[in-house]
Amino acid sequence: MQVIIAFSVTLFVVNLTRDPLSTSLTIPFFKNILIDMGWFFSVFSIFVIVGSSNAVNLTDGLDGLAIGPVIIATVVFAIIAYLVGNSIFSQYLQLNYVPGVGELTVFCAALIGAALGFLWFNAPPAMVFMGDTGSLAIGGALGVIAVITKHELVLSIVGGLFVLETASVIVQVISFKLTGKRIFAMAPLHHHFEKKGWAEPTIVIRFWIIAIILAIVGLATLKLR
Repeated sequence: MQVIIAFSVTLFVVNLTRDPLSTSLTIPFFKNILIDMGWFFSVFSIFVIVGSSNAVNLTDGLDGLAIGPVIIATVVFAIIAYLVGNSIFSQYLQLNYVPGVGELTVFCAALIGAALGFLWFNAPPAMVFMGDTGSLAIGGALGVIAVITKHELVLSIVGGLFVLETASVIVQVISFKLTGKRIFAMAPLHHHFEKKGWAEPTIVIRFWIIAIILAIVGLATLKLR
Protein backbone atom coordinates (compact mmCIF):
# COMPACT_ATOMS: atom_id res chain seq x y z
CA MET A 1 0.00 0.00 0.00
CA GLN A 2 2.86 2.38 0.79
CA VAL A 3 4.44 1.69 -2.62
CA ILE A 4 1.14 2.32 -4.40
CA ILE A 5 0.65 5.64 -2.60
CA ALA A 6 4.28 6.65 -3.21
CA PHE A 7 3.97 5.75 -6.91
CA SER A 8 0.82 7.87 -7.25
CA VAL A 9 2.54 10.81 -5.56
CA THR A 10 5.60 10.39 -7.80
CA LEU A 11 3.53 10.52 -10.99
CA PHE A 12 1.75 13.62 -9.72
CA VAL A 13 5.01 15.39 -8.83
CA VAL A 14 6.78 14.43 -12.08
CA ASN A 15 3.87 15.75 -14.15
CA LEU A 16 3.89 19.06 -12.28
CA THR A 17 7.67 19.58 -12.41
CA ARG A 18 9.18 21.26 -15.43
CA ASP A 19 11.83 19.58 -17.56
CA PRO A 20 14.70 18.84 -17.16
CA LEU A 21 14.05 18.62 -13.40
CA SER A 22 11.05 16.29 -13.59
CA THR A 23 13.06 13.05 -13.72
CA SER A 24 16.48 14.36 -12.73
CA LEU A 25 18.56 13.93 -9.59
CA THR A 26 20.63 16.76 -8.09
CA ILE A 27 23.90 16.06 -6.30
CA PRO A 28 24.71 17.85 -3.00
CA PHE A 29 27.84 20.05 -2.92
CA PHE A 30 27.99 20.18 -6.75
CA LYS A 31 26.45 22.90 -8.90
CA ASN A 32 24.93 22.49 -12.32
CA ILE A 33 24.95 18.70 -12.10
CA LEU A 34 21.70 17.02 -13.08
CA ILE A 35 21.49 13.29 -13.62
CA ASP A 36 18.52 12.40 -15.80
CA MET A 37 17.26 9.10 -14.41
CA GLY A 38 14.39 8.71 -16.87
CA TRP A 39 11.80 6.14 -15.83
CA PHE A 40 14.07 4.92 -13.02
CA PHE A 41 13.39 8.17 -11.18
CA SER A 42 9.96 6.83 -10.27
CA VAL A 43 11.57 3.80 -8.63
CA PHE A 44 14.07 6.03 -6.82
CA SER A 45 11.32 8.40 -5.67
CA ILE A 46 9.25 5.52 -4.30
CA PHE A 47 12.32 4.27 -2.42
CA VAL A 48 12.85 7.74 -0.89
CA ILE A 49 9.24 8.16 0.22
CA VAL A 50 8.69 4.63 1.55
CA GLY A 51 12.17 4.51 3.07
CA SER A 52 11.71 7.83 4.84
CA SER A 53 8.30 6.76 6.13
CA ASN A 54 9.60 3.54 7.66
CA ALA A 55 12.84 5.11 8.92
CA VAL A 56 10.92 7.58 11.09
CA ASN A 57 8.71 4.72 12.23
CA LEU A 58 11.74 2.70 13.37
CA THR A 59 13.14 5.73 15.21
CA ASP A 60 9.95 6.17 17.21
CA GLY A 61 10.75 4.09 20.26
CA LEU A 62 11.42 6.43 23.17
CA ASP A 63 9.54 9.45 24.52
CA GLY A 64 10.41 12.45 22.36
CA LEU A 65 13.04 10.57 20.34
CA ALA A 66 11.47 10.71 16.87
CA ILE A 67 9.63 14.01 17.02
CA GLY A 68 12.74 16.05 17.90
CA PRO A 69 14.70 15.07 14.75
CA VAL A 70 11.48 15.43 12.74
CA ILE A 71 11.18 19.06 13.84
CA ILE A 72 14.85 19.68 13.06
CA ALA A 73 14.61 18.09 9.60
CA THR A 74 11.39 19.94 8.81
CA VAL A 75 12.95 23.29 9.73
CA VAL A 76 15.78 22.57 7.29
CA PHE A 77 13.38 21.65 4.49
CA ALA A 78 11.23 24.69 5.19
CA ILE A 79 14.35 26.77 4.48
CA ILE A 80 15.20 24.68 1.41
CA ALA A 81 11.65 24.94 0.04
CA TYR A 82 11.64 28.71 0.44
CA LEU A 83 15.03 29.14 -1.24
CA VAL A 84 14.39 26.69 -4.07
CA GLY A 85 11.01 28.27 -4.76
CA ASN A 86 12.47 31.78 -4.96
CA SER A 87 14.10 32.59 -8.31
CA ILE A 88 16.42 35.23 -6.84
CA PHE A 89 17.72 33.19 -3.91
CA SER A 90 17.99 29.99 -5.94
CA GLN A 91 20.04 31.79 -8.58
CA TYR A 92 22.33 33.34 -5.96
CA LEU A 93 22.89 30.01 -4.20
CA GLN A 94 23.11 28.16 -7.55
CA LEU A 95 20.18 25.92 -6.73
CA ASN A 96 17.77 24.48 -9.25
CA TYR A 97 14.72 26.76 -9.26
CA VAL A 98 11.45 24.86 -8.88
CA PRO A 99 8.46 27.19 -9.42
CA GLY A 100 5.74 27.00 -6.76
CA VAL A 101 7.80 25.00 -4.29
CA GLY A 102 7.98 27.97 -1.93
CA GLU A 103 4.41 27.18 -0.89
CA LEU A 104 5.76 24.08 0.86
CA THR A 105 7.22 26.43 3.46
CA VAL A 106 3.70 26.93 4.79
CA PHE A 107 3.16 23.17 5.00
CA CYS A 108 6.48 22.72 6.77
CA ALA A 109 5.59 25.48 9.24
CA ALA A 110 2.28 23.77 9.99
CA LEU A 111 4.07 20.45 10.52
CA ILE A 112 6.59 22.11 12.85
CA GLY A 113 3.82 23.74 14.87
CA ALA A 114 1.90 20.48 15.17
CA ALA A 115 5.09 18.63 16.12
CA LEU A 116 5.89 21.15 18.85
CA GLY A 117 2.38 20.76 20.25
CA PHE A 118 2.82 17.00 20.20
CA LEU A 119 6.24 17.22 21.85
CA TRP A 120 4.73 19.18 24.75
CA PHE A 121 2.75 16.07 25.68
CA ASN A 122 5.25 13.51 24.38
CA ALA A 123 8.12 14.74 26.56
CA PRO A 124 9.13 12.16 29.19
CA PRO A 125 7.03 10.80 30.73
CA ALA A 126 4.84 10.81 27.61
CA MET A 127 1.09 11.31 27.87
CA VAL A 128 0.47 10.79 24.15
CA PHE A 129 2.27 8.59 21.64
CA MET A 130 3.02 8.93 17.94
CA GLY A 131 2.56 5.29 16.97
CA ASP A 132 2.59 3.97 13.41
CA THR A 133 -0.16 6.38 12.35
CA GLY A 134 1.95 9.44 13.10
CA SER A 135 5.46 8.21 12.34
CA LEU A 136 4.66 6.64 8.96
CA ALA A 137 2.72 9.72 7.85
CA ILE A 138 5.35 12.23 9.00
CA GLY A 139 8.20 10.21 7.49
CA GLY A 140 6.31 9.94 4.22
CA ALA A 141 5.69 13.69 4.25
CA LEU A 142 9.42 14.39 4.64
CA GLY A 143 10.16 12.06 1.74
CA VAL A 144 7.63 13.77 -0.51
CA ILE A 145 8.99 17.22 0.40
CA ALA A 146 12.50 16.04 -0.50
CA VAL A 147 11.30 14.74 -3.88
CA ILE A 148 9.37 17.92 -4.71
CA THR A 149 12.28 20.22 -3.77
CA LYS A 150 14.75 17.98 -5.68
CA HIS A 151 16.84 17.46 -2.53
CA GLU A 152 16.38 13.73 -2.10
CA LEU A 153 20.03 13.06 -1.27
CA VAL A 154 20.11 15.95 1.19
CA LEU A 155 17.33 14.19 3.10
CA SER A 156 19.70 11.28 3.70
CA ILE A 157 22.07 13.78 5.36
CA VAL A 158 19.55 15.86 7.30
CA GLY A 159 17.66 12.73 8.29
CA GLY A 160 20.88 10.82 8.89
CA LEU A 161 19.69 9.78 12.34
CA PHE A 162 16.73 7.98 10.75
CA VAL A 163 19.15 6.34 8.31
CA LEU A 164 21.35 5.12 11.18
CA GLU A 165 18.38 3.67 13.03
CA THR A 166 17.21 1.84 9.90
CA ALA A 167 20.70 0.63 9.06
CA SER A 168 21.09 -0.80 12.57
CA VAL A 169 17.98 -2.94 12.03
CA ILE A 170 19.12 -4.11 8.59
CA VAL A 171 22.62 -4.97 9.82
CA GLN A 172 21.23 -6.76 12.88
CA VAL A 173 18.85 -8.92 10.83
CA ILE A 174 21.45 -9.79 8.17
CA SER A 175 24.11 -10.63 10.76
CA PHE A 176 21.75 -12.84 12.79
CA LYS A 177 20.50 -14.72 9.73
CA LEU A 178 23.98 -15.30 8.27
CA THR A 179 26.04 -15.90 11.40
CA GLY A 180 23.54 -16.36 14.21
CA LYS A 181 25.19 -13.49 16.08
CA ARG A 182 23.86 -10.04 16.93
CA ILE A 183 26.03 -6.98 16.36
CA PHE A 184 23.90 -4.79 18.63
CA ALA A 185 22.47 -5.72 22.00
CA MET A 186 19.10 -4.81 20.53
CA ALA A 187 17.86 -3.02 17.42
CA PRO A 188 16.96 -0.29 16.49
CA LEU A 189 20.03 1.57 17.70
CA HIS A 190 18.37 3.48 20.57
CA HIS A 191 17.45 0.19 22.24
CA HIS A 192 21.10 -0.90 22.00
CA PHE A 193 22.10 2.05 24.19
CA GLU A 194 19.25 1.28 26.56
CA LYS A 195 20.71 -2.18 27.02
CA LYS A 196 24.09 -0.56 27.64
CA GLY A 197 22.62 1.27 30.62
CA TRP A 198 22.04 4.74 29.15
CA ALA A 199 19.09 6.58 30.68
CA GLU A 200 16.22 7.28 28.28
CA PRO A 201 16.53 11.12 28.48
CA THR A 202 20.28 10.81 27.82
CA ILE A 203 19.67 8.82 24.64
CA VAL A 204 16.98 11.21 23.44
CA ILE A 205 19.02 14.39 24.01
CA ARG A 206 22.21 12.95 22.50
CA PHE A 207 20.31 11.75 19.44
CA TRP A 208 18.82 15.24 19.11
CA ILE A 209 22.37 16.66 19.17
CA ILE A 210 23.35 14.30 16.36
CA ALA A 211 20.26 15.39 14.41
CA ILE A 212 21.21 19.07 14.83
CA ILE A 213 24.77 18.45 13.61
CA LEU A 214 23.46 16.56 10.56
CA ALA A 215 20.98 19.36 9.88
CA ILE A 216 23.82 21.89 9.85
CA VAL A 217 25.74 19.70 7.38
CA GLY A 218 22.62 19.46 5.24
CA LEU A 219 22.18 23.23 5.23
CA ALA A 220 25.85 23.60 4.28
CA THR A 221 25.09 21.86 0.98
CA LEU A 222 23.10 24.94 -0.05
CA LYS A 223 26.16 27.18 -0.08
CA LEU A 224 29.11 24.85 -0.56
CA ARG A 225 28.62 24.49 -4.30
